[in-house]
Amino acid sequence: MKFLISQLTALINISKQNTNSRLLLRFLSILGFLFALYSVLFHFLMQYEGQEHSWVTGMYWTLTVMTTLGFGDITFASDPGRLFSMLVMVSGVIFLLIMLPFTFIQFFYAPWLEAQNKARAPRCVPETISGHVILTHFDAVTVNLVEKLNQYNIPYVILIADLQEALNLYESGFRVVVGELDDPETYKRLRVQHAALVVVMNDDVSSTNIIFTIREVADQVHTVTNADQDDSLDILRLAGSTHTFQFTTMLGQVLARRVLGLSMQANIIGRFNELIIAEAPAMRTPLQGRTLAESKLRELTGVNVVGVWEQGRFQLPGPNTLIGMSTVLVLAGSADQLAQYDTHMQPSGLDKEHMGPVLVLGGGRVGMAVAQTLGGRGIDYRVVEKRTLKTQNDERIILGSATDLDILMKAGITDTPSIIITTHDDDLNIFLTIYCRRLRPDVQIISRASLDRNINTLHRAGANLVMSFASLCTTTIMNLLKPEKILMLSEGLNIFRAHANQAIIGKALMDQNIREDTGCSIIAIKRDDHVSINPLPSTILNADDELILIGTAEAEKKFTKKYQRS
Repeated sequence: MKFLISQLTALINISKQNTNSRLLLRFLSILGFLFALYSVLFHFLMQYEGQEHSWVTGMYWTLTVMTTLGFGDITFASDPGRLFSMLVMVSGVIFLLIMLPFTFIQFFYAPWLEAQNKARAPRCVPETISGHVILTHFDAVTVNLVEKLNQYNIPYVILIADLQEALNLYESGFRVVVGELDDPETYKRLRVQHAALVVVMNDDVSSTNIIFTIREVADQVHTVTNADQDDSLDILRLAGSTHTFQFTTMLGQVLARRVLGLSMQANIIGRFNELIIAEAPAMRTPLQGRTLAESKLRELTGVNVVGVWEQGRFQLPGPNTLIGMSTVLVLAGSADQLAQYDTHMQPSGLDKEHMGPVLVLGGGRVGMAVAQTLGGRGIDYRVVEKRTLKTQNDERIILGSATDLDILMKAGITDTPSIIITTHDDDLNIFLTIYCRRLRPDVQIISRASLDRNINTLHRAGANLVMSFASLCTTTIMNLLKPEKILMLSEGLNIFRAHANQAIIGKALMDQNIREDTGCSIIAIKRDDHVSINPLPSTILNADDELILIGTAEAEKKFTKKYQRS
């Protein structure tokens, strides 16, 4: 009874439900009036036929006829009486069997169900929460970021304006709060002043409003914003954004830097104090076809190959690891060591037949960022785009579909060293990858992936390198959250700090089984104020040493569980 009263009270307190209640009462009044009218007319018609009945009998007859039960114990014998019975029956069907259920659902059950849903969806965070991450948009990037936040036990909350969407996410296991994105009270309930970071990945106009609203409540909290348009960068900063990125442009630059012929040098993907991590494609280099032992990279340059990407999968290398056409080396070293690597590495196998312009499939924001990066480095390119662009008079822009063989031939697919696929549709990217690999088995194919689950599929389709938009965004954001502890690289590869426990203190690195047991590799040791990059196998670990390791997220978990000092 208390529950029912509380629900009814909640409904009455809502202005919308006040209107509904008035309409419901009006309908019930009309229904009651008809019921009384029919009961009175029943007596007049019965007297016309010479019958006498009580008032209770009149109400009984009216109710049975309107509800179409029709027991048949009381009937009219005259035509006027039977016409009256038909009128009562038809009106009963309309009012009781059609309009009454609809009215009940519309004005009572639906509002009650909505109130129940609103009560289920959280509207605030616990008062004890702090250091949390607030996300104001839900998409593939959010899903990827939430996985990383859960991995590092960082609390988060997703702000959703739509109640039904919030309930769906809540039932799927996400931590959500319902609230208007432009309401300062919403962010007070989210304890934004105690948050570690607010991630705003909405469109530029909405993001500006959200950031400006947040600054009304908390002027010191750090925010991350994505700008779709160049003109929005300054506006978002003026609104109060702490970190403003153009992730599509960043993705285009990353894709372009991996093109063969642009440079055979190592591409820096991360820095950890003096330590530099870089990637270098092995395709058409002197390393292709050799093992790591045969390459003698450590002896010649000083860099350490701490991992290899093979068809999208990270592997810890050994002396007998074969460097193939699709292998991407992950290098660790100092600036001088990487400079020696760049000097030592010279391209091979890039004959004149395959020194045409780089082929970019897709002329969207990512594709044009690729073209701009290539053009800035003096590399010729051709962009294939089916939509008319502002730069359509540029001879490097080929108007047409990338699925059309004639268009691809016109763009120069027969002599291009590299093909970059940049569309936001993973299905189309897989289609184009298979198509281009069939046309050019020897070409380098670099593809964009919008969803991480399609990375392996793109590799199997024939892509040499795949860059995920969601992973790029997640990596950038996580590095802002934990700059002193971890450095996330690409596709789940991390660099992290750790202090060794007693099990490995006092032992040389060559006597440890860290790589075999955990999948992590020690790439540097910080002792006092000195950082030893790529330490020798004979290095003995001290109690005060800080280890810098590289490995996947799963490998990091294994190391923390077995070797991390408690």
